Amino acid sequence: MRYPPDHKLATRRRIVEEAGQAFRERGVAETGVDEVMRRAGLTHGGFYAHFRDKTELVAEACAAAFDAAVPNLDRIAALPTAAARARLLIDSYLAARHRDNRGSGCMVVAVAADMARLTGAAREGYSRGFAQHIERLGAALRLSGDAEVNRVRVTHLMSSLVGALLFARAIDDGAQSEAILHSMRRCLRVEFGEGTAKGGGRGRGPGRGTANGHP
Repeated sequence: MRYPPDHKLATRRRIVEEAGQAFRERGVAETGVDEVMRRAGLTHGGFYAHFRDKTELVAEACAAAFDAAVPNLDRIAALPTAAARARLLIDSYLAARHRDNRGSGCMVVAVAADMARLTGAAREGYSRGFAQHIERLGAALRLSGDAEVNRVRVTHLMSSLVGALLFARAIDDGAQSEAILHSMRRCLRVEFGEGTAKGGGRGRGPGRGTANGHP
């Protein structure tokens, strides 16, 4: 059977998309090639027409997830103040909907623990995507006119968001999970949102402003 010229590319994209969702839901270590191909409606043997091995798929799925965050970052960047940009990221990232929908959520928090245990192409690809994402996030948030200060503040804010979401997902007490999200939203709004609005991006320690543009 002959396929149109773009068939192979479309199939590869479908595999990458399904892999990204599976990695978010189950983690990299717990997700095998068989499951990814089943989700894509394909056979295991067809995998090797597109990828050398699972590590190549992991790297590409992470890159695609980081790229998919760009429209969200554009929405954040369009807001007029650093405080508003910060509040949008904080409120959307630490929302119950984001906590509960791992398959469509942030790739950073979903696979970071797996990446710390991996080497080679998968970790290299994730690291490149993560570094680019921090740059994009910094450009969207614009928490300081000083590039280095901006990078440090953005990294601080992102680390706080990821840690809070990780804790909220990890525990099985619904009330405690909700309390973590609520208290961290409140604290980060003060530190980044209100502080940025009052201080113009200067002053009280690292961090000011963001909105949910994570992969």
